[in-house]
Amino acid sequence: MPSRWEAQVDAANLIFHSKTQANPESSVGLMSMGGNGPEVLTTLTTNPGKVLDGLHRTRVKGESHLYTGIMIASLALKHRQNKSQRQRIIVFTCSPIADSSSTLTKLAKRMKKNNTSVDIIAFGDLTDENLDKLRAFNEAVKSNDGSHLEIVPPGPNLLSDTIVASPLLAGEGGGAAANAGGAGGDAGGGNDYEFGVDPNLDPELALVLRMSMEEEKERQERDKKAREEAEGKTNLESVPEEQPLLDSSGEPSGSGSAKKDDKKDDDKMDTA
Repeated sequence: MPSRWEAQVDAANLIFHSKTQANPESSVGLMSMGGNGPEVLTTLTTNPGKVLDGLHRTRVKGESHLYTGIMIASLALKHRQNKSQRQRIIVFTCSPIADSSSTLTKLAKRMKKNNTSVDIIAFGDLTDENLDKLRAFNEAVKSNDGSHLEIVPPGPNLLSDTIVASPLLAGEGGGAAANAGGAGGDAGGGNDYEFGVDPNLDPELALVLRMSMEEEKERQERDKKAREEAEGKTNLESVPEEQPLLDSSGEPSGSGSAKKDDKKDDDKMDTA
């Protein structure tokens, strides 16, 4: 427990959230390569509900069609709307591979020529024949920009935990999150990079986040200054103008002095 299929479902959700949270412009599709033939279950999307729906409609049956599955996935990526997105295929394989090593090697060279990275997660049926084919494919397709081969032998760890610690999610909350002891790599909060983004992998996103933070700081400073000026003006307006205690002749000012002057006039009139 869990079964191979349940482990793949969990890992697929992990990869989807890691990719979409690392960059809001990233989109992920889903397809199966078993049964009578490969089938596109979900076209490129940023909606997690559509991916879950595609996983729910998948049935475990038939044989694995690795060569045809990668070809169809590459065709789907070629028709993506945002041409600035990097093309990447992540393959889960845990069944016998019927395709020959030479056929897979030719396919790998074609993927490399089209600038399409192909990551392979191999588990389950780890026979020497399968591993030799996958290693030959990986040697032909890999470049500096990805195309990793992750072999997951049987063990106590979950498949998703192994993927979090692998290079597949490096720079997207992957390896650093695992080092921090977090199994939920999709949260993306365990790395040490500013804003959670490696500027070497995505310099444009890091620059945009930094500029956004600086603009927000400037806005907060302007608001704070405006509030302080408004509060100071209100305090000045609310202070009443005090009447002097003594008039120019040294006598007390106000209504009391007026009454005293009136009394002096009365006395003068009486003594006149």
